[in-house]
Amino acid sequence: MESNILWTPQSDAFEKTALANFAICNGFNPRDYDSLHRWSVSDLGNFWSALWDFVGVIGEKGETFFVQDEKAWMTGAKFFPQAQLNLAENLLKGDEQQTIAYYVDETNNYLSITRSELRARVAQAANGLISVGVKPGDRVASVLPNNFDALVSLFATLSIGAIWTSCSPDFGKTAIVDRIGQVEPKVLFTSTLYCYGGKQHDIGNRIAEILDCIPSINTVVISGDGEIPGKESIHQELFGEPGSLKFKQLPFDHPVYILYTSGTTGIPKAIVHSAGGVLLQHMKEHVLHGDVRPGDKLIWYTNTAWMMYHWMVSAIGAGAAIVLYDGAPILKTKNGLDPSPLWELTENIGVTHLGISPKYLATLAAENYVPGAHYNMETLRALLVCGAPTLPHQFDWVYESIKNDMVFASISGGTEILGCFLIGSPLHPVRRGQLAVKALGHAVTVLDERGVEVIGRRGELVCTEPFPSMPITFWGKGGNERYHDTYFSDRQEVWTHGDVAELTYSGGAYVHGRSDNTLKPGGVRIGISEIYAVCECYPEIDDFLVFGADHDGDEEVVLCLKPAEGAVITTEKVAEIRQQIRSEASPRHVPARVHLVDDVPYTINGKRVEGAARTALAGGAVKNLGSIGNPKCLEQYKSLSRDKAL
Repeated sequence: MESNILWTPQSDAFEKTALANFAICNGFNPRDYDSLHRWSVSDLGNFWSALWDFVGVIGEKGETFFVQDEKAWMTGAKFFPQAQLNLAENLLKGDEQQTIAYYVDETNNYLSITRSELRARVAQAANGLISVGVKPGDRVASVLPNNFDALVSLFATLSIGAIWTSCSPDFGKTAIVDRIGQVEPKVLFTSTLYCYGGKQHDIGNRIAEILDCIPSINTVVISGDGEIPGKESIHQELFGEPGSLKFKQLPFDHPVYILYTSGTTGIPKAIVHSAGGVLLQHMKEHVLHGDVRPGDKLIWYTNTAWMMYHWMVSAIGAGAAIVLYDGAPILKTKNGLDPSPLWELTENIGVTHLGISPKYLATLAAENYVPGAHYNMETLRALLVCGAPTLPHQFDWVYESIKNDMVFASISGGTEILGCFLIGSPLHPVRRGQLAVKALGHAVTVLDERGVEVIGRRGELVCTEPFPSMPITFWGKGGNERYHDTYFSDRQEVWTHGDVAELTYSGGAYVHGRSDNTLKPGGVRIGISEIYAVCECYPEIDDFLVFGADHDGDEEVVLCLKPAEGAVITTEKVAEIRQQIRSEASPRHVPARVHLVDDVPYTINGKRVEGAARTALAGGAVKNLGSIGNPKCLEQYKSLSRDKAL
């Protein structure tokens, strides 16, 4: 085995997995993924039609699978222009008595619901939406924790052809209004109470203020106990009349979801996604790339606002049950941190696919917590990770500390495609630090500064052919123009994703971070992931942030370190860190300035905000503080002085 290969599929995977069967059904050798991928991005109509048939889509496919505009070959392309379908109908099909979802909270309260029970609750809520005048194309908003009521609100909305959009209840007033306020929903499903980190939070007054700011909302449906001061509402169990569940079949491009960008450079962009695009993208990823099978149990640790919630929900359509965890993944106790919740539910429920973040893995490693030593991982076939680049040493830790005979899939895509450009595979080895393959149906490549495709060198991640889950538009005035400016202004009719990536000779890839976080000290372009990789290895460091600052007509590297609780980071330790960065990365990566900080800014979806820190340091105004979960910490960055740096 090559030194960088950490896991290899068993030989029967080339016969028994859905990806292998899909390849064989379409005339390809399962061991020749390159040919299968070339077909998937060259014969677009027949590839996506074959996927439609393979996963058994319910609906009318039509006789035309793909139409391409000669002048706008990406933005003008149409998939299945004659098709009629309903996303909820396709996700909720199957055995009525099968357990379709589990709910788990911080107190180890376990609940389950069958497909029949969920369909009955969805039917009642759908009737409620119809009774208050919701029609196809209307927007329905949710501000709910990760529970069954949120799932019901989603499926009820989709079943009647309305558009579902969501925020998490821990978002502040401004963050919620900036998002769902844009799309003028008619109905709001919400809760006034939620629990996180062992505390109950009452947001009734916040919801009342939000309703004052969004006059389009004419009906408020409350999940659980509590009331909204001064506002009329109806509790969800009383909303609508019981009845049979019906599905409104609509065109392939009918909108179903509106999701939002992080919004740290302005008001969040409201991205509109289509029913057919979501369905085919997610079935491809779950069934083929994830090897999700009927009877499997899948969880992604997420809130209801992040794209991975929508992605997780779609696993129901692959025949799996999903696990909704409501609360903190690591609990604070009088004896220290308790990282057990996700691993305990993995053992108790028999989870087959678990999704988490690199930050979560780093915290476990820092705590010297070894999940595999505490819990039975027999059922776990795949551990998945996204949200930030996963560092090579984290691959080692996963196979040493969790389980050595499973797929570890680092995946990368985004809210804007509601899926992945680079993804895992049950037919490929796991190589240290790498994302396994280019996703089927995505003509992704990496271009250097000349616009030339390169392998083994860093460049811009782009996609050169259309795909069904491209956004329909950005919601609001000038939406098409703003959409095109965001992804197609750099290269005409070529999707520029905004990631710095590197394709490997083995067919995989590395993602080094966002293009707008790339630094250019001395005019040489470098990434920040190598600096993060070094910082990750120091137990004295709880968190860290790297960004650039202008100085004497050049850009210098600034490293901010948040010490671990009780730790002291000395000037000698900083010198050691600098030397390690020089050794592991390059002299150009060595920070010119190192500052000790109390906190690191994150978006409300849990991503570091390098740009906001840079703006604060430069004395500028951060445009949208509502998108940052801990904006007060930026005050310290405003006062970081170069002459006081370490």
